[in-house]
Amino acid sequence: MNHLTQAAKSPIFSNALPPLFPLLPRNTDPIGFTKCPTNFSQTLKFSVPNCKGNENTLLNNRCNSTNFSNGSVRAERLRSVAAKDIDVATLGNLCVDIVLNVPQLPPTSFEGKKAYMEQLSLSPPDKRYWEAGGNCNTAIAAARLGLNCVAIGHVGNEIYGHFLLDVLRNEGIGMVGMSKDLDAVQSSCAAYETLLCWVLVDPLQRHGFCSRADFSREPALSWLNELTEEVKIAIKRSKVLFVNGYGFDELSPSLIVSALKYAVEVGTSVFFDPGPRGRSLCSGTLEEQSALSEFLKMSDVLLLTSDEAEALTGIGNPVLAGQELLKRSSRTQWVVVKMGSKGSILITLLSISYAPTFKIKIVDTVGCGDSFVAAIAFGFVHKMPMAHTLVFANAVGAATAMGCGAGRNVATLEQVTALIEFGDLNEDEKFWREILSEDSDVQEITLLSQRVVNGSNGRLNCLSLEKVIPELMSKLKSRKVEGVLPT
Repeated sequence: MNHLTQAAKSPIFSNALPPLFPLLPRNTDPIGFTKCPTNFSQTLKFSVPNCKGNENTLLNNRCNSTNFSNGSVRAERLRSVAAKDIDVATLGNLCVDIVLNVPQLPPTSFEGKKAYMEQLSLSPPDKRYWEAGGNCNTAIAAARLGLNCVAIGHVGNEIYGHFLLDVLRNEGIGMVGMSKDLDAVQSSCAAYETLLCWVLVDPLQRHGFCSRADFSREPALSWLNELTEEVKIAIKRSKVLFVNGYGFDELSPSLIVSALKYAVEVGTSVFFDPGPRGRSLCSGTLEEQSALSEFLKMSDVLLLTSDEAEALTGIGNPVLAGQELLKRSSRTQWVVVKMGSKGSILITLLSISYAPTFKIKIVDTVGCGDSFVAAIAFGFVHKMPMAHTLVFANAVGAATAMGCGAGRNVATLEQVTALIEFGDLNEDEKFWREILSEDSDVQEITLLSQRVVNGSNGRLNCLSLEKVIPELMSKLKSRKVEGVLPT
């Protein structure tokens, strides 16, 4: 489950969005939430280790912004939200990864895997092995590209939750809690604890993943059953809501679908990446199958690997699989197929864009797909040409693969731009000719190459990387001048 402007230090368990946006004064509440008085009698203090090992004193004002006297006030606040000043909101799947090197991966059997995890959990792992995981990867990558981000989800009132909040705050990412019941969230009950994911790496650099969600028939946060007002406001203010398949390990299908439907209602674009969970959702409960169907029909952007696209459609060719997903949908604009070292393809009803990836020395692939999503969101939000968006996303994913692990180790903008400017593509002409040889009913095919001169032949448009690089770099530099991208 893997998965800037400095955020102001907000109450650690407040459901309200912190004032993190760069154009707002520090004491301004970007949503207009009622402020807690500074002498609030129930203010609590926590001494929390931050990610640098120091201790910060954080205030918990116990100010629950859902405590209004009538529903009309809540409805008015929702109606008053007009500006979409959040670029990307992620839904659920907030966890702490415990990354360990192990002599061998856990057994595949249920009982064997459970016993293996219980043995691992006997003593708390050293903090140097902790990392922000799940959708934190996408949020951190997006924030490092200059997007305003919030993470919608749940973290517990324990050392892992404090760690995760520290990481998000230090990366300039807002946090929106999903619970109405603040006392329940502060409970020490295991059901309310921050989700841990054990990321196990064997000597051959193969990865295995374990979490408590693997051993329950119910989602880990099944006690969450409706969208709070704060969650709805965050969704309404966002340009993109990102959901991935691992969210179903935590949240009920009905809750996730309600977020989807609300996003569609308020004009927020939905990005959905089913990930490996797509297969199990296909054969899961009727509620899970229905939820998957809703997301495949109603998402604006679908992101999948070629294997996942084949699993959902039964079609081996990634282009034809993408076109099939478009045919089944009433809303989908883009289907983006990730193909690892082969690059990526962006498919619309009328066009296909293909970009090879960059030549790199791979260190660790964890978090590459999450980083890739962040860059696709950047291109989508800023209405960049599709081929340029793929080049950028491939570069962000590749730059992350050159580092070790995800979370705070995902690529920085400087690493990405350096890779783009070096401009060495891993081209495979035979591969793209094979996948484009089968009949596909599109008007235009754009192929990025390091070797070609710009030109077109019928519906085939050859685009030179030499031409894309200055245009892409100009776009990124213009965003820096506007004060949007981090320096």
